[in-house]
Amino acid sequence: MRSITYGELTFEEACRKIKEYTKKDSTADYVISVGTDSQNIGNITKIVSVITLVRKTKGGIFFYDIKKVKKVKNLRQKILMETQSSIELANELVKFLNDNEIDAPLEVHIDIGEHGETKHLIKEIVGWVMGLGFKCCMKPDSYTSSGIADKISKRGSRVG
Repeated sequence: MRSITYGELTFEEACRKIKEYTKKDSTADYVISVGTDSQNIGNITKIVSVITLVRKTKGGIFFYDIKKVKKVKNLRQKILMETQSSIELANELVKFLNDNEIDAPLEVHIDIGEHGETKHLIKEIVGWVMGLGFKCCMKPDSYTSSGIADKISKRGSRVG
């Protein structure tokens, strides 16, 4: 994982930073979200998965991971791959949150919405995520995938 604030981290180190952050203000309300976006660049698909921790009305931090795979051309396959990456990360994270008694809702943010080419995937993707027990957010509320991960996945991003 990587962080603008903390640099290179293992997943476990990122989780410890989340724990430290939530302990700074134990009376605050927190939301943790996981989201993924991808971009085709040349012959590869750059996949960026992000964990965002928001302290409501008081800022937040995020961590991200970048993977590169053989170019995925089919939009449905890309959305399925992004969602799978987010679900896997959320499953790892929920175990940490439970083990450390961190009381914050966990959301999975998906990069689809009612407008555009992905609208026909809503039932399938939202049903999949919710069927696994996660709250699912899509555009325009999916800031982790369609905001942060999108920015990092784009070529030339200062962060990616």
